Amino acid sequence: MVNAISSRFKMNHSALFGKRVLLGVTGSIAAYKSAILIRDLKKLGLEVRVIMSPGAKEFITPLTLATLSEHQVYSDFTENIEEGTWSNHVELGLWADIFLIAPLTANTLSDLAHGKGDNLLLATYLSARCPIALAPAMDLDMFAHPSTTANLESLRSRGHLIIGPESGELASGLIGKGRMTEPSDIIEAIAQFFLKSLPLLGKKMLITAGPTFEAIDPVRFIGNRSSGKMGVAIAEELASRGAQVELICGPGSIKSMHPFISRTNVESAMEMYDACFKRLNDVQVVVMTAAVADYRPANPSETKIKKKDENLSLELVKNPDILAEMGQQKRPGQILVGFALETDKAEENAVLKLEKKNLDMIVLNSLQNEGAGFGHDTNQIKLIYSKEKIISFELKSKQEVAKDIANAITSLLNV
Repeated sequence: MVNAISSRFKMNHSALFGKRVLLGVTGSIAAYKSAILIRDLKKLGLEVRVIMSPGAKEFITPLTLATLSEHQVYSDFTENIEEGTWSNHVELGLWADIFLIAPLTANTLSDLAHGKGDNLLLATYLSARCPIALAPAMDLDMFAHPSTTANLESLRSRGHLIIGPESGELASGLIGKGRMTEPSDIIEAIAQFFLKSLPLLGKKMLITAGPTFEAIDPVRFIGNRSSGKMGVAIAEELASRGAQVELICGPGSIKSMHPFISRTNVESAMEMYDACFKRLNDVQVVVMTAAVADYRPANPSETKIKKKDENLSLELVKNPDILAEMGQQKRPGQILVGFALETDKAEENAVLKLEKKNLDMIVLNSLQNEGAGFGHDTNQIKLIYSKEKIISFELKSKQEVAKDIANAITSLLNV
């Protein structure tokens, strides 16, 4: 039972991977908990920036929160009047994946509900496009007051996540509801919020990436110029949307970081073949970005081949066509996406590959396009569903291309 609970918590916290949290701190005795909250968010790998209301600085110093967050703390519209610098509340609101105000006092709660914007925290709230989470903290009677109840309901009706407050001993000495929720429970609530919003949650996917190396001897091999960047970017993007990704990588140095990605490293085409078909029946989507060698040496030497003659002849045998076999074995409802790198007759060849291998979609990129193909940080693709349905995109970073491909996969899944 303990293992099941810890596994669930790990899954929930994985939904926070890479998120950027803008933390608003207001003037409550509970502001000391904001230091714990920042520390715990940072431990999970999140980036945190802090805005303090003027009153918050009476309870905890900006230096403490700046040290913990490793960023400047914002509290005033103008940071240095003489130099004319200012804190851009619009930029802060756009930066964040979530704006969490913890602790939230009754006063700031009222200001939020009534649209006031006379300090940096309130102005940032008014311009934020990200989800808002609020963790109230106030005395028992303040929380029970009808105006507080009405303000909370107003903010809840806007779709804001209200976390707490909890019951317990309060700063006044009274015992009742009004305590700010503990930092660990706030993080759990935010994780649950993000988890529920992931469109591909529970979907299992198989992604291949990189080249294969086919051994000639223990030192030499036949390979290609694939870096694996595109495949890893797709895996990261799909994982960020909740998919459980099995990533099978040929040789390369590109790292995959997302906790929803399980990575298997292989070297040869046959190793990739075995790894793919071991997992094929368990996944709903397959995206084959790997540049798998078509041929391999028939009889690789167990020792290094010495240089003797002017010429060296190698007998090559054909590797299995992993994508074609997958197309033959594809289950009803299973989605199979292939890649085509072409130099001429690009669309024509890609459509033939789509039809011949029973694919749902093929991603075409051409070496004729500058900045596309192997080794670049950019790519330019066409998504081909049939001869009649071809969608073209401009040159983009591979991360942006991965988003386009993930959008297409999400549409194919009808989620």
